[in-house]
Amino acid sequence: MTLHITGDTAADALLSDDPFALLLGMLLDQQIAMEAAFAGPAKIRDRIGTLDPSAIAGYDPDEFAAIFKQTPAVHRFPGSMATRVQTIADVVAQDWNGDAAAIWTAPGSDGAAPDGAEVLRRLKALPGFGEQKAKIFLALLGKRLGVTAAGWREASAPYGEDGSLRSVADIVDPESLARVRESKRAAKAAAKESAGR
Repeated sequence: MTLHITGDTAADALLSDDPFALLLGMLLDQQIAMEAAFAGPAKIRDRIGTLDPSAIAGYDPDEFAAIFKQTPAVHRFPGSMATRVQTIADVVAQDWNGDAAAIWTAPGSDGAAPDGAEVLRRLKALPGFGEQKAKIFLALLGKRLGVTAAGWREASAPYGEDGSLRSVADIVDPESLARVRESKRAAKAAAKESAGR
């Protein structure tokens, strides 16, 4: 299934084909526009020639941060986000044998396929993935990439709800992107208003 998040065909193809690229896009999705965040992995690959987790983890940190700063920047906070990308790359390389998809597909110690709750637990264990980011990513896997872990909708609630327009998991085209953006804007405004009371 081809994702339609960035508005850039090549960047979307990379997200669709490379599980680690998708994981990095989700990691980068904070304090910048969704499209820019998810276009980040393509910029990294184009600048260093690979998205191999071991290669990224072993990259000189100063050089890697400099790659993030090149115009157009990978992220508005290039130093801290470059460090986060290298940290998660190291975890994927060391704990998951360089295979990001194993996080949501590898059998557990009992030999059974992971259910939604287990996938969520694994995602939350990743550096830079809190509860909300992990739930959104699980919903993205279930809604857009056909991951069928039992109970994934419940584990990713409310983002896994059918027909919702809450997150990147609900984007299928430019129109749905605009609707998700508007929904997020309204939710932020409501939160700000209730905090001001």
